[in-house]
Amino acid sequence: MRTNRVKRKLNSGEPTFGVWLSLGDHYATRTLARMPWDWLTLDMEHSPIDWNQAAILFGAIADAGGVPLARVPRGDHDLIKRALDAGAWGIVVPMVDTVEQAKAAIAAAKYPPQGSRSVGGGMHSMNFDATPEEYYAHANDEILVVLQTESPLGVANAKEIYALPGCDAIFIGPNDLWAQMKTVKDPSPTKEGHEALIQQVIATGKEVGTPTGMHVLTAEQALSRAEQGMQFIAVGSDVRMMAVEAEATLQKLRPDQDTESVVAY
Repeated sequence: MRTNRVKRKLNSGEPTFGVWLSLGDHYATRTLARMPWDWLTLDMEHSPIDWNQAAILFGAIADAGGVPLARVPRGDHDLIKRALDAGAWGIVVPMVDTVEQAKAAIAAAKYPPQGSRSVGGGMHSMNFDATPEEYYAHANDEILVVLQTESPLGVANAKEIYALPGCDAIFIGPNDLWAQMKTVKDPSPTKEGHEALIQQVIATGKEVGTPTGMHVLTAEQALSRAEQGMQFIAVGSDVRMMAVEAEATLQKLRPDQDTESVVAY
């Protein structure tokens, strides 16, 4: 059975760099999977990707020697179970604000006695080059569980959440963190306040020994966050990489026109 090298890198203190997959495109995914990214995460929260697409893409990544992950729409048992049974090697769970939410997500990703994941399927073991029996015996050690901190409440509960057994890494969604900082009295959070919460996440992760990371847009930003101690760092997305290259080309061809795309990540 193959082992999850991303978990090994995180445990050894090394930074890992990956890409968000938003297109749901087989060709684009196969292309990125043949590059030396540490992992590729299929965004099933904000992209219109169905389960059949997801299974095909997880298989394409695994067959190319990569590590396929899934950001599930939320931390429900059925969504986590289905993503893992479709062949993902790990999950990224959004909007984890409380210890109870974190425990439920971790339990859904683990077979008994560590969790409550039900037994079934075959694509999960196929992607690990294992028999079902081998997979059931070792999956709890190989599946990566990444929880997202995306609100001031999540930051306030950080120490208790990050210290939970089975929490392999923490991932900041900077846009949602910014949005969740808004209040009726203060609808425009400052960049300094936003960065202060990010630094609090990094500090808490170091204190409890849990790797942290976040989504950035450029290689320079990724290296800067790695220098600060982050280890699970997403650099843009497949659709953003396409859009950025198209923008750069059009700026030369159409310098008198607005060439900015609508892509956020």
